[in-house]
Amino acid sequence: MAALAADLGVIIHQLLKDPSVLPGFRAQFRPQEGGDTAAARNLNAAFLIAFTGKRLSHPAMGYLYSMSGGGHWGSTARFYLEALDRMEEELSGSHVDDLAAHARDLVRHLDASTDMSDVRILEKYWSLFFPEGVGLASHTEGAVQDLRRTRTVKVKKLNPDPITRPHEEVLFSSNVLLTVPLGEFSGRPSLPPELEEALDEAAAEEQAFWYDHPIPIGIKNERNEAVYGLRAMDRAIRFEIERGNAPADSRVPVLLSMSTTHHGLQALAHEYLAGELVKAGGVRHLEIYAAAQRDVRELLDKVIIPAAGHLLPGRDVGPLAEVLGVDGEYGRHYSFLKAVSGFWQVMVDCKIRATYKFDLDQVFPQEELVALTGRSAFEHLCDPLWGGKGTDSLGRDIQFGMLAGALVNEADIGEGLFSPDVKWPIGGPAPDEWVFASTWPQALSTESEMMARYGVDGLDGQTSCLQRVHVTGGTTGIRVEHLRRHRPFTPGWIGRAEDQAYLLSVFLPEEGPALRYFHASGFIMRHDKEAFAGDALKAARVGKIVGDLVRIWNFTSYAKALPWGVEAIKETFDPFTGCFISRLPVTVTCLRMALKAAGMFAGGNEKEIREGADLVRTGSARLGDAMAALGDPEAVRGRYLREKEGWDLYYDVLDALEKALEEGDAFAQSLRDSTGELLEGWKVQHAVT
Repeated sequence: MAALAADLGVIIHQLLKDPSVLPGFRAQFRPQEGGDTAAARNLNAAFLIAFTGKRLSHPAMGYLYSMSGGGHWGSTARFYLEALDRMEEELSGSHVDDLAAHARDLVRHLDASTDMSDVRILEKYWSLFFPEGVGLASHTEGAVQDLRRTRTVKVKKLNPDPITRPHEEVLFSSNVLLTVPLGEFSGRPSLPPELEEALDEAAAEEQAFWYDHPIPIGIKNERNEAVYGLRAMDRAIRFEIERGNAPADSRVPVLLSMSTTHHGLQALAHEYLAGELVKAGGVRHLEIYAAAQRDVRELLDKVIIPAAGHLLPGRDVGPLAEVLGVDGEYGRHYSFLKAVSGFWQVMVDCKIRATYKFDLDQVFPQEELVALTGRSAFEHLCDPLWGGKGTDSLGRDIQFGMLAGALVNEADIGEGLFSPDVKWPIGGPAPDEWVFASTWPQALSTESEMMARYGVDGLDGQTSCLQRVHVTGGTTGIRVEHLRRHRPFTPGWIGRAEDQAYLLSVFLPEEGPALRYFHASGFIMRHDKEAFAGDALKAARVGKIVGDLVRIWNFTSYAKALPWGVEAIKETFDPFTGCFISRLPVTVTCLRMALKAAGMFAGGNEKEIREGADLVRTGSARLGDAMAALGDPEAVRGRYLREKEGWDLYYDVLDALEKALEEGDAFAQSLRDSTGELLEGWKVQHAVT
């Protein structure tokens, strides 16, 4: 497939030379200039030039080789050289034979007079690199209706035993993401002297994990996402009490995982959060528990692993510690926050029947919910569709063990509760969007799935409804009975979109109905991240871009490792979630990163140029690591099966503990006592003013 690689080189060359797409690209390769920013720009430009073909690439290749020997940018240069080899290998595979004709057809259309603003040219590019987007720019309304038909479910049975007392039956959960103080964004927190020292030591560590917008310790309280989200949830519970949906003295359980960017932050995470809540005046109607990585490890060592040894002798307990945790990629804490509700039901409170996760930058707009849907947040959680059964558009039996709500941006709620938080793109594509433009299918699924209204859009929510594939990490719930039966999880190597990866693990069961999300029409949370977390978002912008790049590689590798087959997965998960499962993951990911960085360098302002250099450095490191870790399909499948083994053992332990407790087993009862002692340490103590 050398011809395909050559044609794709010509196709990318057209982008690089067109000033309407990427102004002044030729001037980006200036190898005579020194300095870190220049090195990043030159390496990135050299990679793109080299990909366009040998005739143009000799000086560029020479530069890449000269920089790869060592020094500050040696690893980045080696990443780009390895990427060129990987792309060549990918483009020579038999699985891309059908692309050759599409590529040759596009090359015939490209010349000096080509109008790159013509949507037909854009979609020809997409047919090669991003087929999930084809048709969206030209047939938007039809695409919305088509996707709704695909997602429509015929309801066979509503749940005869729905949630009725959310304040007692639902374990609410969220994740606190903590990082070290960030210069201009942070002051010094109020900590005891020994924790001040621990904070300084943590700040000197090399960063271990990256998150979209972690909370910098020391940030002003009004900008602290954890304080903001917990106090907003407290107000939402007070609204439910005033509405008669909970007793006046209710203290609703909320479990927080405390994920940290630096290992040393684990030791002070709990006390830091408690101190910040005290400064803010505390909360009245929440019973808050918080678990950092070391707390989860203690729970494993003192309760879960001993239970496995006593009740399931001979089982390998090694995988338990590998899957249960809260530090690391997003998949770790997401799976933990779901799975812990099963543990809670068995070992803490048998009344817990479901869990609901909210993000701390999300708020229940209770007045708007009641005014526009007739139901408060708690009343939405009592929907009998949750736990119901149906048949999907492909004739498969499904069970709605999971619930999915939606979001509205704080800036848009004045336009109405049903204002999509991701809107259709306006204007021409950015340079990287010629090869990957996920905003288009994201906007489609937002309008088709998240904004669908029962009683308005041809569905009544009683005999017909929508299943959801595109979900967000907040606004999702699962009933414990279905959690324990189906045992879904997100692999620990998955970063961005951990919420959407969760369903992949149980996509098609060997027997019985498949676990699915039902669309909770009108159950919408207000997304306030821009209103109060702007500083943290700005600081994490490049990390978020890189996470989105790694997502393509992660999802593609994961889908190939699963037993259902990529074609069957994409039939259901396209267009948005499925677009990250690419037939050209190396080529698309590397070109997307390089074109994104080139667009930043072309922007001209100093901030964008610095971010472009940061993207080149961080992106090459993290993509290189991901490609090395997930390059062998068999090894990825082995990792998936190992994690599945861990989760199966975890749920087997819960089943065995439940049975032993019912039978009065003394050792099981002692483990329950130990659990109570541990959870006392998890409680976040704070004064209420």
